[in-house]
Amino acid sequence: MSAERLRELRGEGRWAEALGLVDDPLARADLLNERALFAGDAEARAEAARELDRAEARLALERGRIVHARFLAERGEEDPRELALFERALELFRLTGDRAGEGEALFWIGLVHQVVRGDSGAAEPFFGDSYELAREHGDAKLMSYAARHLGFVDYVAGRLDEAESRLRESVELREREGFWPGVAAGLVSLAEVAAERGRRAEAKEHLARARELAERTGAHAFLRRVEAAGAEHDL
Repeated sequence: MSAERLRELRGEGRWAEALGLVDDPLARADLLNERALFAGDAEARAEAARELDRAEARLALERGRIVHARFLAERGEEDPRELALFERALELFRLTGDRAGEGEALFWIGLVHQVVRGDSGAAEPFFGDSYELAREHGDAKLMSYAARHLGFVDYVAGRLDEAESRLRESVELREREGFWPGVAAGLVSLAEVAAERGRRAEAKEHLARARELAERTGAHAFLRRVEAAGAEHDL
């Protein structure tokens, strides 16, 4: 987006064209409110309200992610705000028809059930719906996350072939996206499954590549997991 072009369109009252240049909901609400003020456009007011609902949804989602990151770092008690924030985000994304955002919120709700509460069965439908919505919108990164955690669902249920297939899919999606810290994380999981299934040479290869990627990208949390996995499985 050209800031100069946006300024030019606003200055000429060409708000519809200006809106075509921006996706950020707050920036769009700003343009729509300006259009409502100067053009007396009642629909623009309604659209501005929808954009602010989108912004509120995104804010709730990101606040929930902060709470989740704190849980991962401290492994303390569940913070009830986390699920409430993700559910509020889901409600608002659905209200505004933002199906891509809906897919994200569903994934994070699934994480609360699986990671925070240890209930993979409850998490599975959220991950499944998230995966389908991500595929619908071509969001390979979200697909990789949903596939990864569906793999964990299969693993807990003893479906090791299905789990490994999901984990490989996740790594492949991340490789295509060039999401190398995520590839490192996925390789650690594949190494752990390979080691448990007696494929030690393959597990060592996965860990070696995970270590290289984690070091190169500064993914220190997963570098520690590489070392822990190697020690646990004597690799």
